[in-house]
Amino acid sequence: MKTISKYIAPRLLGLGEIIAMRVRKKIYKRVIEIIQPNEDMNVLDIGVTCDRSLDSNFFEFLYPFKEKITAVGLEDASYLENEYPGLKFQIADACNLPFNANQFDLAFCSAVIEHVGSISFQEKLIAESTRVAKQVVITTPNRYFPIEFHTLTPFIHWLDPKIFRFFLRITYRNYFAKEKNLNLLSSKDLESILVKRNLSYIKSNQKILGMESNLVYIINKKS
Repeated sequence: MKTISKYIAPRLLGLGEIIAMRVRKKIYKRVIEIIQPNEDMNVLDIGVTCDRSLDSNFFEFLYPFKEKITAVGLEDASYLENEYPGLKFQIADACNLPFNANQFDLAFCSAVIEHVGSISFQEKLIAESTRVAKQVVITTPNRYFPIEFHTLTPFIHWLDPKIFRFFLRITYRNYFAKEKNLNLLSSKDLESILVKRNLSYIKSNQKILGMESNLVYIINKKS
């Protein structure tokens, strides 16, 4: 069993972990206010992990209709089935989901798209999630927030990705120096994919100290 998949970054420790959970709760609350889910909706959570901290699999902890959740990821998170009776877990690739078209009413994909690799793989994730679900929530850290959350480096990630990855290599953070493990997105990057795929969306970005820290998109297929 893998301890770290290529999709999931290692959890933040201490204060960082507390802040991460607070931010994710705010994102969840705002998304739920917009979507207003009910007990009849089938929900897919894309990118769960074997990490048992609440900030990793927070959707399962917060969502009220747990028996309607199908959770997928590259790591063995089967413990979720015991933690939340009725929930179904399946190992699956976010870019190649083993489900039928429109099988789910909602797909929730938090902090995964930045870990699937190049822009073509990021587009595949969006294509697959919008294929299997009628409505999709995508969240990802904003590339242009001053602090890069995975490596806790300031501003350097605003430079050309080659420079940022070189910096990570020389500071012994080789895992995140690889595009397949970390490829940050801006609003412009994400919206270009959505426009290309003819998808409509509601943007509800999360802010910290007045600056957009996390991109939050609620995506719908155009009729």
